[in-house]
Amino acid sequence: MKSISAIAMVGLVVLTNIATYAQINNAKTVSVKVFGNTAAAKTAIEEEGNVKKTAQVDWNQQTKMAAITYDASKTTTDEVLKRIALAGYDSEKFLAPDDVYAKLPKAEQYARTLKPEPKHHTMATSEHDGHHTMPAGDHTAHQSTGAAAVVKGKETQLTNVINQYFALKDALVKTDAKMASDNAVALQEAIKVVDMNKLASAEHMAWMKVMNNLTADATLIAKAKDITKQRSVFASLSTNMYELVKVSTLESPVYYQHCPMFNEGKGANWLSKEKAVKNPFYGSQMMSCGSTVETLN
Repeated sequence: MKSISAIAMVGLVVLTNIATYAQINNAKTVSVKVFGNTAAAKTAIEEEGNVKKTAQVDWNQQTKMAAITYDASKTTTDEVLKRIALAGYDSEKFLAPDDVYAKLPKAEQYARTLKPEPKHHTMATSEHDGHHTMPAGDHTAHQSTGAAAVVKGKETQLTNVINQYFALKDALVKTDAKMASDNAVALQEAIKVVDMNKLASAEHMAWMKVMNNLTADATLIAKAKDITKQRSVFASLSTNMYELVKVSTLESPVYYQHCPMFNEGKGANWLSKEKAVKNPFYGSQMMSCGSTVETLN
């Protein structure tokens, strides 16, 4: 009886999977290695990857291979693997953020064979003056300990994204809704061309967390014609941009500044290349309202 019940159960699972896949239009299936070592990992990987009628993941605990069936008109394997990575599980394409992995129960923490070894920096040398500079966080109490050391004259995958953010901020300082919309479109384009596989480890983790939010915020600002709406969304954009900038390689200091008056006194933050406060939430109405709360270097 037991063997018959077991066979019946396997048959039910197979039929259920067939029915699920049948609901996915334009279906494509790929196999990708995803790391984990427990039955709980299987549950988490499949739940995070699955989207009704759009994506279905079947992960094999022994082989570590995930069969991903998805509607190619609605999603991509990258989107599925990002969700899985953000749940704490590395794949061949995307690594889980360190803090998320650390929160996994000890029994579920697997060997992270794809994670690069951390680089140990002792001293950086400026190409222009030959002077030595200590890594960020070693010499100024207000600097973020998560920020990378300054590398002058070197562009990175994120340079254009950060610069387009600053251009958008400047448009809001000028209370120019048309310019803000145009700069938000430029920011959208800068986001699209980032190759996350070329990012440093810390940047890669942050990018996976904020990329979708950055895109959504930039899209809303681009579509908005009202400066008040643009400024409201800019507060969210700045919060997500901060997470990215604080782990990025910077050419010069970036100032994280705070306006206590915005949003009915709840306040909001923004990033600036200038130490002098030029408030993007009020422009000329309250240009100098605010203060620097952190220097990223």
